[in-house]
Formats: sequence, C-alpha cells, structure tokens
Amino acid sequence: MPTAHRPGLQVDAGLTIPESELSWRFSRSSGPGGQGVNTADSRVELVWEVAASTVLSPAQRERILDRLSGRIVDGKLTIAASEHRAQLRNRDAARERLAGLVADALRPPAPPRRPTKPSRGAKERRLDAKKRRTDIKRLRRPPHD
Repeated sequence: MPTAHRPGLQVDAGLTIPESELSWRFSRSSGPGGQGVNTADSRVELVWEVAASTVLSPAQRERILDRLSGRIVDGKLTIAASEHRAQLRNRDAARERLAGLVADALRPPAPPRRPTKPSRGAKERRLDAKKRRTDIKRLRRPPHD
C-alpha cells in the first residue's frame, strides 16, 4: 500500500497520528547498496512534534513526554531508519517503529507488586538445602585431628 494514500499513522484503536503532523527527511544511507548508495537518498528520518500534537489529550502528551524523555528533543520525536536499501521500505519501518514506541509509552503502568512472604514450607526447604550444602562442604575438608 503506497505511503501517500494513508490518512494517518494508526498507533492503537484510540489514536491515529494525522499525516500532516509527520515530517520526513531523507539522506544518503550507509551500508549495502553498491553504486546506488552514492545516489539514492534511502535513509529516512520521521519527525513528530509531540508537544504540538492536536490528537493527544493532555494526559497522553504528559505520559509520552515523560516516558520518552530520553528520545525527545525540543518536543520532537525523531525516528531514523536505514536498514533497507529501498526508501519506501525504510519509510514503512520508521512508521512502524514510531507507532510501536508511542503505543508502548501510552500503555498504562503495571500495577505495583504486592509484597509477599515465603511460606513456612518454603523457608524449611531452603534451610534444609543449606544444611545439606554445609554437610557436603564439611565432608570435603581435610580431616581435623
């Protein structure tokens, strides 16, 4: 499916980033490609301005800015893709990577772990194992007169 006909980037069921909020930059890629590497601008950078996005609620924006703070510079999230020889495949890879990153960042935090105590049987088994280990090591020692 050609990239130009898509209405936006589907992140999850409730969020689609409109194509108008995404900007692209192209440059020459390193790596395989032979003579084509010197002429084809196959490396792709996809830039999404998170801070100015109209599709995010304030809570979503806050969560994305917080969770992806290491990747966001000046309110912009940049994804680079250069693993494929064709620009179109790199564009699709960048779109998929952006959608995955944003979906992971928007996922609600896991519930906090409730601390539990080991059962009495587990404590006894652990102590028995320690005693057995002690006996084995004691038998390995040289005889003590």
